[in-house]
Amino acid sequence: MQRDIGSFPFSPTVRVKLKNAGFSTVEDLTGLKPSELSKEVGISKEAALEVLQLVKGELDPVHSHQSSMPTTSKSTTSSQRLTPSQQSKTGSTLTALDMLRQEKSHQPIVTFCQDLDEMLGGGVQLGKITELCGAPGVGKTQICMQLCVDVQIPQCFGGVGGEAVYIDTEGSFIAHRVADMAKAAVQHCTCISASSQSTEEQEALSTFTVNHILSGIHVFRCHNYTELIALVNLLPDFVTEKNKVHLIVIDSIAFHFRHDFDDMSLRTRLLNGLAQNLIRIATHQNLAVVLTNQMTTKVGGHNGHSHLVPALGESWGHASTIRLILFWRNSQRYATLYKSPSKQEMTVPYDITLSGVRTVTQISSESNISTSDHASEDGDTNPRKRLRVEDESR
Repeated sequence: MQRDIGSFPFSPTVRVKLKNAGFSTVEDLTGLKPSELSKEVGISKEAALEVLQLVKGELDPVHSHQSSMPTTSKSTTSSQRLTPSQQSKTGSTLTALDMLRQEKSHQPIVTFCQDLDEMLGGGVQLGKITELCGAPGVGKTQICMQLCVDVQIPQCFGGVGGEAVYIDTEGSFIAHRVADMAKAAVQHCTCISASSQSTEEQEALSTFTVNHILSGIHVFRCHNYTELIALVNLLPDFVTEKNKVHLIVIDSIAFHFRHDFDDMSLRTRLLNGLAQNLIRIATHQNLAVVLTNQMTTKVGGHNGHSHLVPALGESWGHASTIRLILFWRNSQRYATLYKSPSKQEMTVPYDITLSGVRTVTQISSESNISTSDHASEDGDTNPRKRLRVEDESR
């Protein structure tokens, strides 16, 4: 009877509202009807019914088995069934068809580089973790700042119409640079609206301004790994309050974990916990999580050569859904799709201009590259294939 409300698989929104209304344990819900709980907490009657069904096993042990599967109960009508996104938040079963429809309904976040967007399947995907790995100066932070602008493009222009959270661990976030990108994005949408003469687009442009874009980027500065972990733990509540957030950026994930760690097993446990929290946020809140990672040198391989690999070790490579390797080749930036569950491995060029991330219009013959060319730079190792690196070595 004293089980804490927070131990149930409620959505973050419902959990916060229950806590704010004074419901801390299962006992607090004893004798309440769905209509009464709905009015007192400020949630729909369907959500209130779902809450009571989930805690029914604690209140009435005889019906414990029935309450563990609320969405399949015979008493649940079609009007009380949860949507796929709601089902994922409460831990209920989803069919593969539901998941496919849900993924197709998500509008990805464009990068303004056509080749990069096509490689990613339309842009950075919502509900997934995308990791950008590369050496300093290759454009990781520039891409992150560009995404913070692009996530706010109105839906009538093919955007998401959301906001962004930017967690800066290195002090590399530059507001003036973001303002330049925002100005270019506004001009781009203005040109589209002028050619289409759409009333909806013109109305959207009245609020899609540089100041509006900058106001939609919530920046946090973390000075050590303790602050980073604490902030990630608080993100669900923040995202629930700021319900327009559709992008979380951590730039970079590796900075505080590559120094001052004598106990490498502790570092691995902390990183695994951080990864699990980020996966949960991306899935439950239906938003994109973008991480940047540094590169480190692996000394000696099967052929005795040294080559660059993503930092934080092999186990961290499982945290992201999609991983990109960014690198230079003859003064041209390239991105290799290193890991993806749905897209084939490939390498595309991209450019960083005054306006932000853009498509490369022309590449010299010297800069043309294939994946095998990139592999030959670092010995015979193919960078697209995962390198077996011991966690403790990094």
